[in-house]
Amino acid sequence: MNITKTPIEDLLIIEPKVWKDNRGYFYESFSAKLFAEAGINGNFVQDNQSFSQKGALRGLHAQSDPFAQGKLVRVIQGSVLDIAVDIRKDSSTFGQSYNVVLSGDNHKQLWIPPGFLHGFLTLEDETIFTYKVTNYYDKNSEIGVMWNDPDLNIDWGTEVASEDFLFSEKDLGLPLFKDFKSPF
Repeated sequence: MNITKTPIEDLLIIEPKVWKDNRGYFYESFSAKLFAEAGINGNFVQDNQSFSQKGALRGLHAQSDPFAQGKLVRVIQGSVLDIAVDIRKDSSTFGQSYNVVLSGDNHKQLWIPPGFLHGFLTLEDETIFTYKVTNYYDKNSEIGVMWNDPDLNIDWGTEVASEDFLFSEKDLGLPLFKDFKSPF
């Protein structure tokens, strides 16, 4: 397993060793020992999975304390442009985003610790996205920022035209970053 630092501290890319043969492939997607050695000390309590069509944009979301979550995200089938935004007020990268394409073909994962907003855009139909979290979902702890916030200036890529994005009503009602008060 190869664990790579990103330009944003504590945000890590995990690339498992994949064994392929004529039957298909096998890989270890999680190892508590290897993750702890890399500084990922997440006690995962819940696995979540979503199924989306091309153009579904989910995010930008997080949960505040006492239900803040670390997330280990990956794609089983299809592909996404995955986005994490640093909302740790004392961080030198506060307000900066990082993106990576996660796919069923590249098997990459992204470790997103508490203190980050998270979202993704599906790049293919029938995309299956899964993530392990370090705390339980709590509706009253939900926080978020609008996907197209002008201050964040996130590049959502060009594979899907923004007029074709699919949203939830909840995501369309999120505040702008300038009006967001980070709890981290």
